[in-house]
Amino acid sequence: MASFAVISRSGYIQTADSNRSVTIYGVDYEQYAKAYSTTFVAGSGTIPTNPTGNDVVAGFNVANGEANRNGKNLSTPFGAGANVNIIWTNATSLPPVNETYAAYVTAVLPKIGGFGLGGPSDSGVYIPISQAESFFGTDQADLIIVQLKNSDNATVTNVTKAINDHFSDQVTVTSPTAVLSTLTTVFSILNLFLGGIAAISLLVAGIGIMNIMIVSLIERTREIGILKALGMKSRTVLTIFLGESIIIGLMGAIIGIILGWVLANVTARVLGSGVFGGGGGFTITPLLTPDVLVGALAFGVGVSVIFALYPAWRASKLKPVEALRYE
Repeated sequence: MASFAVISRSGYIQTADSNRSVTIYGVDYEQYAKAYSTTFVAGSGTIPTNPTGNDVVAGFNVANGEANRNGKNLSTPFGAGANVNIIWTNATSLPPVNETYAAYVTAVLPKIGGFGLGGPSDSGVYIPISQAESFFGTDQADLIIVQLKNSDNATVTNVTKAINDHFSDQVTVTSPTAVLSTLTTVFSILNLFLGGIAAISLLVAGIGIMNIMIVSLIERTREIGILKALGMKSRTVLTIFLGESIIIGLMGAIIGIILGWVLANVTARVLGSGVFGGGGGFTITPLLTPDVLVGALAFGVGVSVIFALYPAWRASKLKPVEALRYE
């Protein structure tokens, strides 16, 4: 088991043409890189093992600047080797004072996306923890990351209990497994809710298809009678109506896929430029895989055929004499 401290503050990184809102993290580069060996890596430049006080590592979004809704940068991107100013507003003094120091960007992280519990993010700036202590004027950690050798629930539970007991419940212990469990529960509820809405929508759509087919049957009763009087078999009538239902289902599925794709992109763009955009680091990318495409088409056609079975069966069972007399 290994543990290390993280000091964090909200602040700004100042370049030649902009001030970018960031979260400043004071970390031990070597320990942090060991704990997050797949994300705290240099996309460009080099992460030093023995950094000086002026060395900083920038997240992907910080270095590339904020983008507008058209995807164009609102500020000039920078890379490893850039000179920037790190700014933090010290609110402990009255009036508040902006603390600033000149820094050198030694590395820029690759795009990470998502979020982690104290882990690297696209909107973070990482400075040596010794520099953070002097810059923020504190030796108190905001976060202590504990890395376990085993990830089984028993180990996580025992370590969590030991930490709470040691600190007399003065700290909050959050484990990735607990967060994952919470997220899984939330998404399960959302899936159940969306599944209920989809089921109601399919039921309404299916009833609509059935009504359309019954109206079509009523309007074509004499036509069906003539065809059966000329020798058309009942299964042929059944096949004609089911074929029409397949066409209706296929057209509905295609229109639904197109509208769903458009609405998904609009929603992603709105959320990406709103609450979850900017410095949040959240990007929503709608995906339409071949499996989903084929499944949506098959499901749409299947629902249409199922609800068309009754009208098609009624049409196939019409007697020619009764159908010809129908007004």
